[in-house]
Amino acid sequence: MATRTLKQQPAERPSGASSPAGFTLEDVKKLVQLVEKSDVTHIAWQRGGEKVVIRRGGMLQGAPVAAAPPQALPAAPALPVMAAVPPAPPAPAPAQKPAAVEKPGVIVSSPFVGTFYRSPSPEAPVFVEAGQKVKKGQALCIIEAMKLMNEIECEVDGTVAEILAQNGTAVEFGEPLFRILPG
Repeated sequence: MATRTLKQQPAERPSGASSPAGFTLEDVKKLVQLVEKSDVTHIAWQRGGEKVVIRRGGMLQGAPVAAAPPQALPAAPALPVMAAVPPAPPAPAPAQKPAAVEKPGVIVSSPFVGTFYRSPSPEAPVFVEAGQKVKKGQALCIIEAMKLMNEIECEVDGTVAEILAQNGTAVEFGEPLFRILPG
């Protein structure tokens, strides 16, 4: 669609027409005919204190659209009836680690969203291994969040029963990281 901007030009007025300060119905009709006969899609014309805007083609965004009333369709010839296809079952929820919930022990969860690291640097040894004795306050891992490295500490004295997150993976708030058996 082409859009052209037209400058206001003096209009020819029939004798006895109203004052040149406004538009007559005849003026508006001429503008509509001009738009219909050309590839112009939008015209805005101002005369005096009045302005006429004519658009054709698409609707303005946000303009209410009236729905056409439903029409009765003529009866179609009988077609073979096909069985209705049932809707697809919903996608299964992401697999949670129910084993960590069902097993005894204290779950150490991620306090925020970030990346889980088992060691302070790629070359350094891991903080803890499964089966290792740990003390309350001992560092278990690091969660990197917004370029900050946050040590996650053990909440109880005990033994690391299970490491539930993979090194270098993203973890969510509240996601289980470790299962500690108190004692």
